[in-house]
Amino acid sequence: MSDSPTFPFVAVTGQSMLKLALTLLTVNPLIGGVLINGPRGSAKTTLARGLADLLPNAELPSSQGQFVTLPLGASEEMLIGSLDLQQALNDQQVKFNPGLLAKAHQGVLYVDEVNLLPDALVDQLLDVAASGKNIIERDGISHQHPADFLLIGTMNPDEGELRPQLQDRFGLSVTLSNQYSIDERIEIVERREAFDTSADSFLAQYASQQDAHIQQIKAAKALLPMVQCSSQMRREIAQRCDGAKVDGMRADIVWYRAALSHAAWKGSNNVELSDIDAVEALVLEHRRNEVAPTPPSPPPFSKPPAPPENNDSETEKPEKGGSPQQTGERSAEGDWGGMPPQQQAVQQAERLMLKTTKPSPPLGKRTVKPSKILAGKQKGEAIGGARNGKQTASGVNWFATLAANSKRQNSKEDWQWQYKRARTGKTVLHLILLDTSASTLAAQAFAKSKGVVLQIAEQAYLLREQLAVMSFGHEQVKWLLPQVRAPKQLTPLLNETPAGGGTPIRDVLQQAQHYLLGVRRKNPQLHIQTYLLTDGRTTQSVDGLQLIGQCTLIDTEQSTVKRGRAKEIANLLGADYLTLNNAGA
Repeated sequence: MSDSPTFPFVAVTGQSMLKLALTLLTVNPLIGGVLINGPRGSAKTTLARGLADLLPNAELPSSQGQFVTLPLGASEEMLIGSLDLQQALNDQQVKFNPGLLAKAHQGVLYVDEVNLLPDALVDQLLDVAASGKNIIERDGISHQHPADFLLIGTMNPDEGELRPQLQDRFGLSVTLSNQYSIDERIEIVERREAFDTSADSFLAQYASQQDAHIQQIKAAKALLPMVQCSSQMRREIAQRCDGAKVDGMRADIVWYRAALSHAAWKGSNNVELSDIDAVEALVLEHRRNEVAPTPPSPPPFSKPPAPPENNDSETEKPEKGGSPQQTGERSAEGDWGGMPPQQQAVQQAERLMLKTTKPSPPLGKRTVKPSKILAGKQKGEAIGGARNGKQTASGVNWFATLAANSKRQNSKEDWQWQYKRARTGKTVLHLILLDTSASTLAAQAFAKSKGVVLQIAEQAYLLREQLAVMSFGHEQVKWLLPQVRAPKQLTPLLNETPAGGGTPIRDVLQQAQHYLLGVRRKNPQLHIQTYLLTDGRTTQSVDGLQLIGQCTLIDTEQSTVKRGRAKEIANLLGADYLTLNNAGA
């Protein structure tokens, strides 16, 4: 471990839930790690580093039992270790070079900004944490070693989300705040100053508390195998997991283990209701699924108040040939922004026809005229796949080369070299920004927009590409679907999504840009295609905004006489422009 002193775990001010989560993980590592959500300055690293000092690792070799940090730019070999190819060439023996997982054995592995690590690396990391073993395999040659460590992951949600499948595999989760009371701020500064001025004196001041915490952990670990959980308490856990609509059984298992650990921490031989209550937020923080409430029946139609005098307000006149109830529109005096939320079921994509026009591009920009929405199609690629052209050789496959030449007596210059096949193509993310404001209810435009979302999702699903959906309406921006492999069934979610209120288009574009910068930082090779579905009826300006990647605006305005706001927005964004019309129009 490092010779530099560590700020004592017990001396950190506040953050009681994080302290509890880390302590319970120390008592029972089978809980499966702790995910910490929080901005900078919330003591994440200080507490995680201080946790290493609570572990009984004095008897371990100096190379183990450490606090090990996995850097953001880590490679797979840096994480899991590598096999010494030079030794294999010279001595025909394979030597293992340990990675960070080996160094973290019996210690703490700290993964800062876990949401920015490549998903494959995070998945591998969590597999090792669950099994306690690290296995390295290269062309039939394998090596394994124990890798039993406490996994601590941190993330700032503003910099991009962690895939739900990976997030769920962290046992406990805590969301922190960096907002403190005046007294807490004073105390934090005083303690930090005292530690920086004289670390030895500060450590001596908290030595008894720190030692008491360590002894309580040891006692809890010894008691843990004897703690009992009654069938009544097990049923309580199961009922609460069912009520939270969690996916799968991981929440039940983690909750049970965390409750046992909490009881042992208290020195009790039996799990009580208070133990279940104490860990509920830690278990469900990242697993609870919000159940969309059943939408209320729309109120009887009555004459609305007169519209605002401002011509830029979100108002709409009904088209000829139908009452407001039939067309989904308000009367001429109607104020769309004042309508309560209403539902429109998905209108299937095959009943739509997307017609393309090309707006005048902004100065210095060149837009490409798309003929129809093609998920994942890139310039120079064939439709229907993200890969194009032949795969070329890239890098020597050392183990295949050794195997092919093991019985050959000639020199290395005459060997038959084997090469790895290079991977080509790009990972593709489709981000859909769906206008759910009240004005989209006109002439079933909202239902048709949902059909377009399904069309994009279905094509992305067939190409195994990723999809994310944000909605903007009701004067707010919200996630309908986080970044995932495009789901096969999206219709129920869309059918439960109502439309109402105003159109915060500037807000959604700003949030989308912040999100896209995070995912691009995580994967610089990611190809981003954004679809903005809107009728353009908004009082917000989009001046100065630009989305990274390719952007397509789909105009959903259904009026006979169009205002052309959406085309103006497309011009300002430098986006491709498409119009949405009825089939056969």
